[in-house]
Amino acid sequence: MSPHRAITSDPSSITVLVVDDQALVRAGFRMILEIEPDLQVVGEAADGGEAVSLAISLCPDVVLMDIRMPGVDGIAATRTLTADPACQAHVVMLTTFDKDEYVYEALRAGASGFLLKDVQPELLVAGIRAVHSGESLLAPTITRRMIESFVARPRAVDPESGDRLATLTARELEVLRLVAQGLTNGEIATELFVSETTVKTHVGRMLMKLRLRDRVQAVIYAYQHRLVPP
Repeated sequence: MSPHRAITSDPSSITVLVVDDQALVRAGFRMILEIEPDLQVVGEAADGGEAVSLAISLCPDVVLMDIRMPGVDGIAATRTLTADPACQAHVVMLTTFDKDEYVYEALRAGASGFLLKDVQPELLVAGIRAVHSGESLLAPTITRRMIESFVARPRAVDPESGDRLATLTARELEVLRLVAQGLTNGEIATELFVSETTVKTHVGRMLMKLRLRDRVQAVIYAYQHRLVPP
């Protein structure tokens, strides 16, 4: 089977592009995902360059991206995809290495999630669904201390990003703080005594006003701007 394999997608499914330099790994992920009626693997790529080409042509909902690959690695490919406004795919990074530096680079590149390759199949499936629905995704062993360490490193902060913070309503700011604390939409709805649909609306407006791609970037933004305690 060619690593470039692509198929026509079912519009009712969550479409997934699998990227890994090992054919057996790709086959294993495909087997796990295609058991699920709402998940569809629409393509496979063996390196980051192929991943970018296929992601642009196939427009998958989620890209499972290996970090360490020959040629263009997963972080470089993710950076290219998340910088392309035409690509709306959520990238979930996959690695066998549970190390801080990979998390830092993945988050900086714009990844929406991060999982170890030995994750249980049911957690992989749940993770893809969570990322597709707009939730952030970090492996259980990758704790918030890594995000805190990431944002604590000296880096230039866009001064206009602080100005955008002032455009949030009080409720949107409250939602941002709760997102940064790791709460899901359902948990935020319970906390604020509102519907989950209302929370989704607030999250969407908050991301739009702050010009952030997803919840992971919102968490980073909140820590950078000292909206939550370290």
